[in-house]
Amino acid sequence: MKSSLVLSTHAAQFEAVALKGDFETNVAKIAGWGYDGVELAIRDPALVDARALTEVIDAHRLAVPAIGTGQAWGEEHLSFTDPDPEVRAAAVARIQSHIPLAAELDAQIIIGLIRGITPTGQTHAQSMAYFVEAMQACAKPARDAGVRFAIEPLNRYETDLLHTVQESLIFLDEVGLQNVGLLLDTFHMNIEEPSIEEGLRRCGDRIFHIHLADSNRWYPGAGHVDFRSVVETLREIGYDAWLSGEFMPQPDAATAAQRAIAHIRPLLQD
Repeated sequence: MKSSLVLSTHAAQFEAVALKGDFETNVAKIAGWGYDGVELAIRDPALVDARALTEVIDAHRLAVPAIGTGQAWGEEHLSFTDPDPEVRAAAVARIQSHIPLAAELDAQIIIGLIRGITPTGQTHAQSMAYFVEAMQACAKPARDAGVRFAIEPLNRYETDLLHTVQESLIFLDEVGLQNVGLLLDTFHMNIEEPSIEEGLRRCGDRIFHIHLADSNRWYPGAGHVDFRSVVETLREIGYDAWLSGEFMPQPDAATAAQRAIAHIRPLLQD
């Protein structure tokens, strides 16, 4: 397994991103702290100079395991489940626009809060139907480019759509596409799953990506999640991909990032 850290390419309201600010400076820091990769949070690929971005990342010998898309919800209120068909179409188009960059970087596309929430006057069933439709519209054209989508179950305080492993596995079956899997986040799992380890075992090879944050959404080691047990369970089920830190920049971004890798690196070397 390899380690990465979430980095936003632009200023954003979302708090659980350890680093924001000057991109090149932050990439250099991430490499210097010993991470293997950098997970990019990108609101709109049109705002990114793909060539310059790639040159910076390559210069520091990092990989990009995934691209986060939730800022389109947080900053622009685009979502797959909005009652307005024009907003839904714009959300789908935005996610589709990530596909060329994801293919170039050999990265997955994360589907988190871009799913939205069920608005007043709309049924949960209708929202889920919109969500399935949107995922199919995004994932089908991505197949030829070899791009995968990782859907993240989120806790009940952020959305009413997909909280648990069980709900998410049913959702994957409804979408019915092999390039759609799950991103499991230890912070959300700590809230929603009776056991993080059993949740991981239930998903098996449908896990495409992992986010690490402790029970308080601080860096791993700052709360009560047993990350040794998490890593051992992932080894047990044959997961050998990325563990990406997405946590609050507390007590500050640099300290959080350094303490996270210090806590996780020995577990990956055992």
